[in-house]
Amino acid sequence: MIDKELLEILVCPETGEPLEEAGREIIVRLNELVERGTLVDRSGYQVSEKIEGGLICRGGEYLYPVRENIPVLLIENSIPVA
Repeated sequence: MIDKELLEILVCPETGEPLEEAGREIIVRLNELVERGTLVDRSGYQVSEKIEGGLICRGGEYLYPVRENIPVLLIENSIPVA
């Protein structure tokens, strides 16, 4: 879970849109793909670690993973949600 004050100032590095925490159902679905070995990030690398949480632009296309309570806001490490 991201600190509420921090979440208020974080924006998508690509679009500048505000970010919001991903819902539990999205995290569960993506972790199922991690277990199958079929989840890849935008750079084409396989995501091998389970996702603890994530931040999504309001457009909802990409998830920025949160690892050890730290948001990874690198475009190439974002994960397509669709």
